Amino acid sequence: MTGARHAGVHPVRDPAAATLTVRVSGELDDTCGAELTAVVVAHLSGPAPSRAVRLDFRELVGVDALGLAALLMIRRHTSAARAVLHLDNRPAALERLLRQTNVLDHLTAADPAETLPVPSGSGEVSGPCGG
Repeated sequence: MTGARHAGVHPVRDPAAATLTVRVSGELDDTCGAELTAVVVAHLSGPAPSRAVRLDFRELVGVDALGLAALLMIRRHTSAARAVLHLDNRPAALERLLRQTNVLDHLTAADPAETLPVPSGSGEVSGPCGG
């Protein structure tokens, strides 16, 4: 992928909705992927972290293996932060790559930690060490 077509990332945060929207334009390669990851991680931490991250790919023209790796890293960070990741306006080439590499469901699935049932009761644990 050529640097001439790389345009970068353009974040917009909506504090009221605790949502970060990042428009990804040009090529999602190692440079753009590192920038995208840094922006998302920065918005997932701090005093008012984003609870949802929307990546808007309407201006994406290409993605390489390192760009795909960046998406997987972003998923890891959003999951750890218990934030929801959305991949919006995926062009056909990105959709095809995500399906061929079998990561589409992983990237777009709800976080399993968010769907675990919360145990009811007093919160006390009994057992050999708990009493």
